[in-house]
Amino acid sequence: MEKLLLELERRWTAMFLALAGGDDVPPSLRLRAEGMMEAALLLQAATQAELLEAMDACYREAFGRSIAADFGADWQAFYPFPQIPAMGRRAPVYPSTGD
Repeated sequence: MEKLLLELERRWTAMFLALAGGDDVPPSLRLRAEGMMEAALLLQAATQAELLEAMDACYREAFGRSIAADFGADWQAFYPFPQIPAMGRRAPVYPSTGD
């Protein structure tokens, strides 16, 4: 079970570091990690609280602040377990015409 948790931490770290660097993360990577989070919970490798705490630690490592600092204290209302808040920043959009 420890191998599963270590792999989850590796994936969270890779996703959050990519996002912090301005890169995008393919949805497939996020979705696979979310499936692993659910599997860890079902196999009782960790509790939901432990998984969220470990994910937050990886987020802090990449961004220097918590998930709640970026998404609000109620971030889990929008991203319920096992969803990972790993979305790229919106690109700036500028009108191409004077209309």
